[in-house]
Amino acid sequence: MNTGEKIITTSCCSHCGGLCVLRVHVKDGVITRLETDGGEEPQLRACVRGRAYRQRVYDPERIRTPLKRVGARGEGRFEPITLDEALDTVAGQMKRVRQAYGPASIILFGGGGDTMELHRQTLIGDLLCRTGGCTRTWGVASFEGAIFASMATYGTMSSVGDPDDWPNSRLLLLWGYDPATTISRTNATLYLQQAKEKGVRIVSVDPRLTPTTATLADQWIPVIPGTDAAVLIAMAQVIMREGLQDQAFLDKYTVGYESYREYVMGQADGPVKTPEWAAGISGVPAATITELARLYATTKPAALIAGIGPGRSAFGEQYHRAAHALQAMTGNIGVPGGWAGAVCHPMPMFGGFNFQMGRLPGVPENPAETGVPRRPNSLATMAGSDSGARIHFAEAPEAILQGRAGGYPADIKMAFVVTNNPINQNPNSAKLARAFETLEFVVVVEQTLTATARWADIILPNGTYMEHNDIAIGGAIPHYNSVNQVIEPLHEAKSLLQICDGLAQRFDISFFGEKTELEWRREIARDSLIPDFDGFVEKGVYRIPFPEPRVAFRDEIADPEHHPFPTPSGKIEIYSQPLAEMAAPLLPPLPHYFETWESRGDPLTEKYPLQLITTHFKTRAHSQFENVPWLVELTPQAVTLNSGDAASRGIKSGDTVRVFNDRGTVVLPAIVSERVMPGVVDLPQGAWYSPDADGVDRRGCANTLTRDIGSPGGAACHNTALVEVAAVPPA
Repeated sequence: MNTGEKIITTSCCSHCGGLCVLRVHVKDGVITRLETDGGEEPQLRACVRGRAYRQRVYDPERIRTPLKRVGARGEGRFEPITLDEALDTVAGQMKRVRQAYGPASIILFGGGGDTMELHRQTLIGDLLCRTGGCTRTWGVASFEGAIFASMATYGTMSSVGDPDDWPNSRLLLLWGYDPATTISRTNATLYLQQAKEKGVRIVSVDPRLTPTTATLADQWIPVIPGTDAAVLIAMAQVIMREGLQDQAFLDKYTVGYESYREYVMGQADGPVKTPEWAAGISGVPAATITELARLYATTKPAALIAGIGPGRSAFGEQYHRAAHALQAMTGNIGVPGGWAGAVCHPMPMFGGFNFQMGRLPGVPENPAETGVPRRPNSLATMAGSDSGARIHFAEAPEAILQGRAGGYPADIKMAFVVTNNPINQNPNSAKLARAFETLEFVVVVEQTLTATARWADIILPNGTYMEHNDIAIGGAIPHYNSVNQVIEPLHEAKSLLQICDGLAQRFDISFFGEKTELEWRREIARDSLIPDFDGFVEKGVYRIPFPEPRVAFRDEIADPEHHPFPTPSGKIEIYSQPLAEMAAPLLPPLPHYFETWESRGDPLTEKYPLQLITTHFKTRAHSQFENVPWLVELTPQAVTLNSGDAASRGIKSGDTVRVFNDRGTVVLPAIVSERVMPGVVDLPQGAWYSPDADGVDRRGCANTLTRDIGSPGGAACHNTALVEVAAVPPA
């Protein structure tokens, strides 16, 4: 065995939206330190999360063997068992539950986990389909509102260009977008910095003064959460009133502008959507809205970058649709320096913009969905998401507790959880935990004892991306990453491919074991743009050499006759024909503003007067990294509230406070700051749900407080909740 130190290049894949290069130093089979990209420009450099990954690999709390529950569910008491016993038990329960209750009685809770192409939740989904079927959830927690709006407006989910085009803009309007914290595609912040250095004006609209806003923006415009659509619609009113719209663009490339004008000008429903109207709703001064509208309409080209955070609200899809309408009204679609979409990752994830990538062949139909009609009032966003057999992820607690008697498509008896932490990350953690307690069997594939793993009957230990081989795609510039195995799997950790193969064998299915991990990786990349696969693996990354930044819908705008939009009209649909045919009052064919539940106008504010937002955290990728000591020390979990709200409650920075509503209570330290607007409290999502004997969460899980409901278009509602904050008296 070679005892000298070697350096292996791999990719950081921990679901922050970035895919950065890691150079891993290994000696005697042990990771000694991590470096990041030091090669060709633009370097794909890792953030603090990736650089701390060694502590995650060698976490003393790593699950070392398969575990079997011995205490009450949720108590977290387990005993080690053999892999064969664990797989036999899981396979046996799959057979028993299906035989007793049917294929839909097993629900798959799959999530983003690590953003790789082989070892992802689709492997388990494939296994469940091959062995008899399951109930799936629908709704992408991160950006379902964004892809719903993109489908309604453009007929496709791929509406985002490359951020290296941002320096070609003359104005960048960042709406709820903070890549300095979230990463949101590797190097996104770099291109914002380059734009600023070129003199591009940057305006940020956000309830918080974020790190991105503080360091890059020329202007910060605070907005009340859940009211973003009102501001965007009022901007449209200014542009219409003053004749600043790009009428030639609208006439040639869009349908529905005149109908939208009728709504905005109050001819359809009464109130004219003036800046004064929006100011009373949003807290943004009318003069500021007017100035921003004029700036966006008269600065060409300009990029309205609609971040996905505001879309994670009730009626979040309307915010995104209103943004698309403004993008069309100003002619900023399909042109360099413009922007057509939200900020998410539809190109690599959904096969757009020449990111060819294979999938495992022969994925069967899900027997639990066969013959089930599509769900009314739905657009097919992700494949199969409109199936009437699926359950919105936010409604999982009610679906499990009520089943068919409550109008849901299945009576759920078993849960299979992989690359996900739903009790922590789905809304209303306590209610979902109660629902899990009613299940007959729960299996969780995990690396550590997460909030959800504590509710398992069997835990199967899973390796980190340092312990197997894979391939990944993404970033602010188009590139492929080779996920190269760095060390041998620790303890008894298994890859998802090995787990699927082990379970499949118990159903006499050989598919997953027909190729090795390396062979499957090569198979997946067979039709990609990678010219030399072996060279790619050795180097660890391949930057696709596009001659210029890719601009969404460039072809549709340059040559509409030969490149129509994939909508019924072949044009950008400000008025969406598919939505019109639904005739659903809360999913109108035109962008609308609807007041959210638990808004500042809700009578519930008498009891809970503060709006909760659950933002992303610099030292976590959702609930990943929450127990990495370096990162916990760097940025402890806390709730941030405005100084005025704090003063009226007798709260100072560092005080221990209760944040509570009817759904639950969390206890944690407070930060008093002018960086969050009055009436808003920021509790970053991802801290692990850890209720005490009284049900009070002591670790700061934001979803202790959120409501288990989805928006009409499927958008997550993690940023729609009312709470109160009170100081905890010293013991």
